[in-house]
This record gives sequence, structure tokens and C-alpha cells, in this order.
Amino acid sequence: MTELRDEPPRSLADPREILLQQLSFYRATLLSKLDGLGAEQLTGSILPSGWSPLGLLKHLVFVERRWMQWGFEAEQVADPWGDHDPDSEGWLVTPQDSVADLTARLGEIAARTEAVASQAELTERARLGGRFSSDPPTLGWILAHLLQEYARHVGHLDVVRELIDGQIGE
Repeated sequence: MTELRDEPPRSLADPREILLQQLSFYRATLLSKLDGLGAEQLTGSILPSGWSPLGLLKHLVFVERRWMQWGFEAEQVADPWGDHDPDSEGWLVTPQDSVADLTARLGEIAARTEAVASQAELTERARLGGRFSSDPPTLGWILAHLLQEYARHVGHLDVVRELIDGQIGE
């Protein structure tokens, strides 16, 4: 996974590079916001909805996997909705989930996204047979959707981190 600590340069002109570098930036920002949290802070919730920072990380790993591997590539994947808690409307965190494991999984799916996106046109439609049985979105649409997912959830994590320990984001 390419790590960017600063937002990509404004001089970028290639839409694919803009999307991929922005995604990389938000992945790195997500991980930096988890850095320094203790086990209880990672797995506990301070919000009425009940989600935890670790649950958010797991959710984003599964979101990217659903949209790219199962969606765009139409690869069959085990438990594509494994981040959803069947007993609530929240995200599922198990005792086996750890920041280290989920960070590694995020790195793997990010590398796969970057490899696939560098070989396909933004106008190419997702293959049928995985997530989509008809009317598949384009790669450009999927990457833009992933970008907004990361940006939105990193914003949520900004607020949670400020409530936990006063650390504020940009």
C-alpha cells in the first residue's frame, strides 16, 4: 500500500492517479488516527450507534474488498459481508480481530486495488457474476465511491478521536 502523509499534489492531471493517490492518502490518514489508541479505545464505543474504531477499520477493509475484488473483478469471495453484525445494524468485531491483522489486510486489498486499477480503463465496467448480475458500475464510479467512503468515515473517526483524547484532525 502506497503511503501518503500529505494530500496528493494539485498538479496531478490524470484522473486515475488522482483517485488512487487520494485513496492512498485517506487509508494512511485512517491508520494514523488509530495510532496510539489502547485496546479498550479501539474496541469500545463512545457513540450511541455503538461502532468502534476497530470496527470502522474492519468495515473499510470489507468495503474495498466488496467493491473491487467481489465487485469489479467478479471474484467469488468468502463472506463478503463479514463486517456486518447479524444481531445489530452495526459492524462486527470479533476477539480475533486486531489492528495489526486488519492493517495487513487493508494493505493487501489496497495493493490489489492499485494493481487492478492501473491495468483497466476508468470507463471499464465491472464484470458480471460476482457482486453484480446486471448494470455494473464503471471502475471510475467504484473508485470515486470508495474515496467518498474513506473520506466520510475518516471524518467520523476525527470526531471520535477528539472525544477520546482531544486529538484533532485537519
